[in-house]
Amino acid sequence: MNKGKTYMNTSNKWLIATFCLALLCTLALPKAVLADEWDQATKLTFNELIEVPGQVLPAGTYWFKLADNDSNRNIVQIWNADRTHLVTTILAIPDYRQNTPEKTIINFEERPSGQPEAIQSWFYPGSNLGLEFVYPKTRAKQLAKQAGRPVLSMPDEQASDAAHIKHASVKAVNPSGEEIALQKSPPPAK
Repeated sequence: MNKGKTYMNTSNKWLIATFCLALLCTLALPKAVLADEWDQATKLTFNELIEVPGQVLPAGTYWFKLADNDSNRNIVQIWNADRTHLVTTILAIPDYRQNTPEKTIINFEERPSGQPEAIQSWFYPGSNLGLEFVYPKTRAKQLAKQAGRPVLSMPDEQASDAAHIKHASVKAVNPSGEEIALQKSPPPAK
């Protein structure tokens, strides 16, 4: 009779240990999966030069991600291919798509021949809420004229200062170079 109890205790210990291990693995998995969803880390490879606010990036692989900032989810960081060097920090404003993309979407501004394409917006897979990039005012004027549509802008001096970028005043510049107020988009239907 004692042997049966010892067997049951050992069996129960293995059962409990297996259950705890399975529970631990289950709880650990969503955190790892949600890490990329939280910062929306996206690996992108470009075969040509591309323009982002404040600079032109050479062809290559980059990581786009939201900055680790709970209060402002509109700061985009671009890292090198192995995430060891922060290339630039960009201010963006929310952009909305009617259809939710299954894959990453990067929208480019059309450019004249011989110029690198400028990124207009970035959408993370599975989210119809993306980010439209805000360009320094001087460059936004040029882009608006070339694209024939308003381009988001911020003061040149704030665009080059990553520490103050989140406090920048965002406006839009129309094709004639005039600043215009941002139009409020209607909230997405639920």
